[in-house]
Amino acid sequence: MYNKKETSSKPTFDGQDTWRRELKDMYICVDVGGTAIKYGLVDGTGGFTSRGSIPSEAKRYGGPGIVRKVRHIIAAAAVSETLEGIAISTAGIVDAEEGRVRYAMAESIPAYTGTAWRERLTREFHLPCAVENDVNCAALGEMWLGAGRGCTSLFCMTVGTSIGGCAVYNGRIIRGAADSAGEIAYMRIPGGRMHELVSAARLIRDVAQARGMREENLDGPTVFEWAAKGDAAAQQALCTLTEHLADGISNVIAVLNPQAVILGGGIMAQERLLRPLLEKALRERLIPDVYQHTKIAFAALRNDAGMLGALYHLQQQMIQAGRSVR
Repeated sequence: MYNKKETSSKPTFDGQDTWRRELKDMYICVDVGGTAIKYGLVDGTGGFTSRGSIPSEAKRYGGPGIVRKVRHIIAAAAVSETLEGIAISTAGIVDAEEGRVRYAMAESIPAYTGTAWRERLTREFHLPCAVENDVNCAALGEMWLGAGRGCTSLFCMTVGTSIGGCAVYNGRIIRGAADSAGEIAYMRIPGGRMHELVSAARLIRDVAQARGMREENLDGPTVFEWAAKGDAAAQQALCTLTEHLADGISNVIAVLNPQAVILGGGIMAQERLLRPLLEKALRERLIPDVYQHTKIAFAALRNDAGMLGALYHLQQQMIQAGRSVR
């Protein structure tokens, strides 16, 4: 346990919230991305008591700046709460056993490769700390409390600035020899790599080119708004994106045959527009029996998935170490 400021007076809450805080452990969960750092105080069942977000300013301050921000978040949380652990979800390839960032793209977060999160935070706060890749955390979160609840096997894809993936079987992440299993950004499909063809950046680029616009004057929400209103360029770009996405999903299903494929990330929040296009494309690519036995789900936990998955990962490590969680 860690509480930076021991005091005889504790924050009080009305009704059920008081009961929850008295009986359940509290954890600080942090989701580190190239654009924002999301954080929350979460109890052992996944219930948030508070949450927030700050800009990561990754390109300005790099990895060392992100570490400073996260340390301040944890220290501030410990002022008012007795914490039982620190759960970190982060961009980059992660060595989960060591709690270290094995590799991070310098163009996303400079000077972040090699960041030893667990060693540093455990030394400073004297708390259990677990670190996991952000897409892996999203998959664990959806399996635990979201769209994948009840599944023993699933593959999670997140589509945003780029695309990432994670396979979970029997509640465990398939990591691979170099901790890079599921890195579908590098998967080759007709037309190129998924990173090049399935992303918000590609969607915006295609619409901007079709309309003779500058890319910086367009964003994803505007593209979806135009598509919903019948704009031909926006609708064609969505069709093209879902065709490429269906190619990648079909490859994953051919190799792993999971019970569910769960789609998350900023673009995938537009289920109403995307689902009909995607289901049509998948029916054209998969044999009927496989299509019928594969659940295509859109992420239920949205921005909380990474934090909740990080908490699940931390709790599993604590249980393996012989510690109780509640």
